[in-house]
Amino acid sequence: MKIICIGRNYIDHAKELNNPVPESPLIFMKPSTALLTDGKPFYYPQFSSDIQYELELVIKIKKNGKSIAEKFACNYYDEVGLGIDFTARDIQNKLKSSGHPWELAKAFDYSACIGGFVQKDHLNMQSIRFQLLKDCNVLQDGDSADMIFSFDYLIHYISRFITLQTGDLIFTGTPQGVGSIRIGDEFSGLLNGNTLLTCCVK
Repeated sequence: MKIICIGRNYIDHAKELNNPVPESPLIFMKPSTALLTDGKPFYYPQFSSDIQYELELVIKIKKNGKSIAEKFACNYYDEVGLGIDFTARDIQNKLKSSGHPWELAKAFDYSACIGGFVQKDHLNMQSIRFQLLKDCNVLQDGDSADMIFSFDYLIHYISRFITLQTGDLIFTGTPQGVGSIRIGDEFSGLLNGNTLLTCCVK
């Protein structure tokens, strides 16, 4: 199982971090040890002083595929869920300034928190609204309609380079509003108003 992540897939998020808007999908990966499931707490790691949340729509691959045509990409997933890409922003900024890869800032243990999934047949795939709340306050409010690269295009693009396999997860990018977490924070992720994800920080 692979966790494939997309960076800067919302224009406003790219701008809030002073990053250029990509012309093609920006891809990085997390290992399976990054998964945090079943509402388990996220323990703040000692190696960073600025862990930030990034709520994302996540699609789950249901069958193997290589070099998938965009028009057939919809046949390779049938569930959409929510995940938080926890990012060590202080480490990422240092790595970026040196021109180094992001793995230490993105791929650490339990940095990929995932919640439940919804069958795509129950969703309007042209517009999926999702929100991250802390103490009933909305931190992020996104809509899949605002993605630069759609689910189907991402599957097409990724599969040109990396064979997709059953159970792979694709984190499809975060909207604007990312911010730092603190010990004691309790987060809820909503998809179309329904809570699919909960996570507390310890």
